[in-house]
Amino acid sequence: MTNQETQGGRAKAVVLLSGGLDSMVSAAIALEEGFAVHALTIDYGQRHRRELAAARAIAEKLELSSQTELALDLTAFGGSALTDEIDVPKDGVGDDIPVTYVPARNLVFLALTTACAEAAGASDIFIGVNALDYSGYPDCRTEFIASFAETARLGTKAGVEGKPFSIHAPLQHMTKADIARQCSRLGLDPSWSWSCYDPTSEGVACGLCDSCRLRRKGFEEAGLTDTTPYAS
Repeated sequence: MTNQETQGGRAKAVVLLSGGLDSMVSAAIALEEGFAVHALTIDYGQRHRRELAAARAIAEKLELSSQTELALDLTAFGGSALTDEIDVPKDGVGDDIPVTYVPARNLVFLALTTACAEAAGASDIFIGVNALDYSGYPDCRTEFIASFAETARLGTKAGVEGKPFSIHAPLQHMTKADIARQCSRLGLDPSWSWSCYDPTSEGVACGLCDSCRLRRKGFEEAGLTDTTPYAS
């Protein structure tokens, strides 16, 4: 075997599939690029657990090669409105890092995705981070992704044996409108995915949290319909 194992003649890739719009589009791009896509979904105790069901639905709709759902209880640490009893902000996207930031989440998740990829014999990892229209999380920035790729090269058997991991962030420099256009181009139904941080008791997206606002703004700017119903 050369750089990595293959499946049906296709190179394997592991996609970090949260169930959100960005991760869904990233998974579809990986498929479009010819990879046999294996999804890793992490149940970290997030309050918006509806996204886990969305991740399962996306894996089924896209006919991914496999999906692994890993339990990791970050509520033990708290420190975020997504994992603790802290109100989710509803007053618009600000300039500061919001309380919906989960401490070191993408650092932890990428480490787990790398472990999954190495165990599967995959050299390619896809993550749906975005550094333009987003909430200012530090672990979505270009320099973080580049730094993590080097850390993975230094800290894995595959890396030190000359088979480093390629960290693909295909949405890194896209606006939310660009991502909405990609969703449409790829023939994806936006309602398969879930972005809301604070759904209603009836399971409807709130429409007011940062994630809902950014998503709705993207589809509106792209002139496209978001098929997800919103409470507000």
